[in-house]
Parts: sequence; C-alpha cells; structure tokens
Amino acid sequence: MSIMEPKTSQFEDATHLTGTREQGFFDRSVGIRALLGLVFVGALFFCMHFREVSIDMLELNMIAPRYVVAQIDFNFYDDEATFILRQEAVRDVGKIYQLDENTVRQRRIDFEKSLIADQQWRERIPDSTLEEMHRAADLLTKSLADLRFTDPRTLKRMEEVELPVVGYQIYTPGDLNQAVKLPPQIWSYVQSHAFEGQNFSPGVTAFVADYYKDSPWKIFEDSLPQRSLKKRLQARVPDKYTHVKAGSRIIDQGDKVTGRHITMLQAMKQAMSDSRNLSSPATILGSLLLALVFTGVGASFLYATQPTVMKSNRQVFLLVTVLILTLSLARVVELFLLKASGNLLEVVKYPLLVPFTAILLCSLMNFYIASFAAVFLSVVLAIMLSFIKPTFMITNLLVALVAILSSRSLKKRTEIFVVCAKAWVACVIIILAYHLSSNSYRDASMMTDFLSTGLFMGVTAVLVVGLLPLLESGFNIMTNVTLMEYMDPSHPLLRRMTIECPGTYQHSLVVGNLAEAAAAAIGANGLFCRVATLFHDVGKMVTPQYFTENQQGGMNIHQLLTPQESAQVIMAHVSEGVALSRKAGLPEKFIDIIKEHHGTTLVYYFYRKQLELVGNDTALVDEKDFRYAGPKPQTKESAIIMIADSLEAASRSLEKLDEPSLAELINRLIREKSEDGQFDECNLTFQELNIVKVTMVNALLAAGHSRVKYPTRPEPATV
Repeated sequence: MSIMEPKTSQFEDATHLTGTREQGFFDRSVGIRALLGLVFVGALFFCMHFREVSIDMLELNMIAPRYVVAQIDFNFYDDEATFILRQEAVRDVGKIYQLDENTVRQRRIDFEKSLIADQQWRERIPDSTLEEMHRAADLLTKSLADLRFTDPRTLKRMEEVELPVVGYQIYTPGDLNQAVKLPPQIWSYVQSHAFEGQNFSPGVTAFVADYYKDSPWKIFEDSLPQRSLKKRLQARVPDKYTHVKAGSRIIDQGDKVTGRHITMLQAMKQAMSDSRNLSSPATILGSLLLALVFTGVGASFLYATQPTVMKSNRQVFLLVTVLILTLSLARVVELFLLKASGNLLEVVKYPLLVPFTAILLCSLMNFYIASFAAVFLSVVLAIMLSFIKPTFMITNLLVALVAILSSRSLKKRTEIFVVCAKAWVACVIIILAYHLSSNSYRDASMMTDFLSTGLFMGVTAVLVVGLLPLLESGFNIMTNVTLMEYMDPSHPLLRRMTIECPGTYQHSLVVGNLAEAAAAAIGANGLFCRVATLFHDVGKMVTPQYFTENQQGGMNIHQLLTPQESAQVIMAHVSEGVALSRKAGLPEKFIDIIKEHHGTTLVYYFYRKQLELVGNDTALVDEKDFRYAGPKPQTKESAIIMIADSLEAASRSLEKLDEPSLAELINRLIREKSEDGQFDECNLTFQELNIVKVTMVNALLAAGHSRVKYPTRPEPATV
C-alpha cells in the first residue's frame, strides 16, 4: 500500500495536477520527446551561434564616459584620410569656360538682320543664297555653343578619365567681366569644326566667320563639366583603410565622440563578427556542443527533480514552447535596441526578459520549474545577448525569483499586474544598490534605469495576461486563475445544482471546505480540491430524488426498488457526472475526480440488504454488482476528496457531533478504505493521513459548532 511508503517530497509531486492523467500517444511517445529535445537544441544553437557581438557603442558628439580599447586587430574605413587624398587628386584641375549663350544667340540674330539690311553680300558672293547663309550661320552658332576652353593640364586629366574632349580648346581668358575677342587659332578650329563635311558655295563660310570674328565675346565658367571631371578623378582614388592593432586606445575618457570614433567601433564589431567565421565547421560544432551541454544539463536536472514533468510530452512541449518564446522575444528586443537610433542599448542597461518566463511557468507548471527556467535563461541570455553581462544576469535572476515568489498564490489574472509591480520594486532596489556602489546615484541615468525597467515589467504583465489563456487552452493546463473562474456560482452546472439538487450542492460545499483544509495542511493543492469538489457529484442531477440529501421527507423511493437496482442508480451518478461534465466542457482533471472520488468502493448499505434477502449467502450475491467502476484515487487530492465525501455523509448520522465521535468515525472510514485497497494507487503517507484526519475533524467541528440558546421574549400583555 502507498500509505506505507516513505513520504514523497512535494518537490517531486508538485506537478501532477497540471493536466489530465490519461496519457495518449503524444504524451507517451519517446520519439516525440526526442523530437522536442532536438527542436530546443536547434533553437538554442541558432540563438547562440548567431549572437551579436557585444562592444561599447557611443553616441555622436557625446562625452565618452570611459576609454575604449581595440579588442582585436582590424582595418577601418578612414573617411578623413580618404577625403584628403581625393582633394589632392583634384587639386590640379583647372577651370572650364564657355561662351555666353545669350551673346551667341544675339550674334545669330544680328547676322540675320544684317543680311536683310545690307544686300552687298550678294555681290561679293554671287553664287550663294539666303538659305545657304542661314544654314552656315546655324552651324557656326552651334559650334560656338559647344565650344569649351581650359588649360592643357585639365584637358589631359579629362582624357585620362575618358571624358569627351570634342569642342575643347586650350585657352584661358583673363578678366571674365570684360568681353574679349577670341584668338585666331580658336577661330581656325571653330571654322574647320563647324563646316567640316559641308558643301557651301565659295566664300560663304569665310563671310559668315568674318562677321562673328570681329565681335567681342563674354566668357563664363562652366561648372558642370568641372564637377563631372572632379567626380571621376575622386572615384579613381581607392578608399583609405587604416589598421588598428589590438590593445590600441580608440577613445579616451572625456573625449568628444566623433564620426571617426563611431566608424572605428563599427569596424571593430564587424571584425569581431568576421573572426568568429560562422560558416566554419569548427565554429558550428562549438555552438552545437554548447547548446547540447546546456540542454543536457537542464534535462538531467529536471529528470532528477521533476520526473513527472519529464515523463509527460505535453508538459515538456509547454516548457520548450515558453523557453523558445522567451529566446525569440529576447532576440527581437536586442535587435530593436541595436538598430534603433539614439543609442538605446546604452540607455536600456537592464532589459528584464526572464521574469516573463518565470511568471508564465510558475502559473502554468510549478514553482520549481519556474525557478529552474529563471536560472537557465539568466545564464543563456547573458551569453547570447549584447548587454552588460554581470548586471543583466544578476538583475534578471533576482527580479525573476521575486516574481516567482509573488506568483505562487495567483487567484485572478489582474493580480499579475501586482506581481509585476512587486518585481519592479525589487528591481528599483537592485538598481539603486548598483548606483550607490558606483557612486553614480546623482546621475540622471538612474531615473532612466527606473523608467526602462518599469516599462519592461508593464509589457511583461500585458504579455502574460494575453498569453496565459492561450497556453492554458492549448496545453490543457489548469492554473489557480482558471480554478477561481470555475468557482463562479453562475456556472451553468452549479446553477442547475442549486435548483435541481440543493442538498447535493450544500453537501459539495461542505466537502470542498474539508478537502481544501486537509490538502493545504499537507502541502497539496487545496484550491483544486475545493473547486473540483463542487462538481464531483454533478451526476446526481439526473436522478436527484434517489439521494438522501435531496429527499424532503415522506416515502423513500428506494423502497420501490430492489437493493441491486438501488445500488445501480446510486453508482450511476459517476458515469452520469462524467457525461454531463464532458458535455459542459469541464477540464479532464475534474472528470478524474468524478471517476475516482468513490474509487472501487462497495455500496455497502444495499449490498447488505441484498445479502439479507438471500439469507446472507455470499455465493448468491456478486459483489461486483455493488462496486463503483473506479479507478481508485491516483493522487493525494483525489484520496482527500474521497475521505471528505465519506466523512461528511457519515457524520450526518451521528447523534452527537463532537471530537471523539468524529475521530472514531474518520478512523473507521479510513481503516475500511485502506483495507479495501482504495489508497493503493495514490501517494498519501501515514504522516499525511494523520494530518488529514485531525484537520478534517477540526474543520467539521468548526462548521457544526453549537450556539448559545437565545431566550424567548415574553408575549405582550393584552388589554
């Protein structure tokens, strides 16, 4: 018998109420358990292998709070040196000039007017026509518009970078404010270039060119080809990279941070990332081994301390889901802080990520799993994230433990906000201690730390409140918060009980109080006992009149039935209760209690009556016809409810409700059930059983205490 076994620790037995005990293929399969382990190892490997490199990043123009030293040899793009080299490359580039477009256009108009006003050109060039003169003037005008002047060195640089030099002439004007006449060599080039390949009458090109030569021209600087030339020359200058050796000081404390400093820090970070060589088989193997070690040590610890959890794939799946969710959330927060402008990573020094997991697991599983996860994640996240490792790990771990201690008695979802507030107060004390020890408590950064951690805990509360119902439903988890919701008297089944079988409902209330007190006394789940007991006799609603507590006097309906028929009606309330509960969507854990609260006990009253009918010949009565189908109680809570149910019903037959009579009654009931083997499959110990006896007797005495008899008032005298 289990009650003769040594006491099992609550540490080992704290998780048996997190789900139904009826395990299907998913819950039992070793292959699925191995797959869950591989998934977690993969997630942990990914987070640890592709972790960000952690360095001190400073903000532009801020005063450096500390000196920064190069942690590795690296080359960085030296924009200042590159700028100087590119300026040197274009230093010998001269200016480029062009004729004033308005002057060229006006000269064309004046030439046309002169042809009309003075017809002597027809005598000088008799073979020409007006159209021919116009065409020659258009070509010369276009050539002048395309004409550019520069010095020989600039022209050579243009040829070096393969810029077009057609129309360029070597000529440097003097004063650009004065109109000048172009030298003869320029006109020779313009005339040959403009009329090249054209067939004009003799003297036409000379006549047109002579008209333009005699006029002064305004010259302007043409900046567009200058910029194009400089751009191409500077593009030919390679980027200048400066080498920095490990140990070299990048910036001194108190220096103003410049763009050069930030470039060096970014280059050092990139060099450190590249040095890891993530595609290398050795690096991959190292990260994989680290992930396997963390997973192996964690799984071994849980197998040793929480075997019930590790034997349930559903609970392992829940644990893996919450841990991976936290790792993903941590990586998202890290990337946001790294990529955000304003150097948020320097501002948010204490990102609280572990309390999120701690509160979830404490609510969904138990105190010990949550504590393990808090330690595990504090170490893992400190390795994989780019935060200040000692302060990050210590702060997250301590705040998570405070959150766990505050979450153990959650009854309402709104209390999660209270838990997060308590955790934040603990965080404020920790941060204050940090600043006092470093003599920086006068800095404005302390208030920033308070605000940022408060924001993290606020977001944690919102996330937990939002995710908790989803995880409860998805993994069929029964938390204290869910239990409190099932205590609502407006629940359809409870409301029906108060109307259809009020005696059973009152019986359930008393049994619930007894079971809750006894369970709490031995460290079992008292709240579960109280809530499950409300529904344990719900099957009596089908035939309420067959049960004594619902009979209001008069004839007992069992007088019309044989003992065997009566026993079948009484025992049917278990199967009817299972059917009603499943139809109403009650949790399987409640249905387990409905099945087990009578175990395989004998309906002794009707069994004895049947024996009397056959002359006490036990061979003529099949005892199985008078036994409940069971199963026997599988947990402490189920066994406690069985004892409380029997004690409450039997105590109503006592003539005197006092401690000796109740003690004798409960001793007899427990002895009978123990001899009948009803406690063989649960883990109640003798010590716990004695505590249950004393607690139930005291609770029942308190519920049935007597009062002082009040004197009656005398009748008023009649006149």
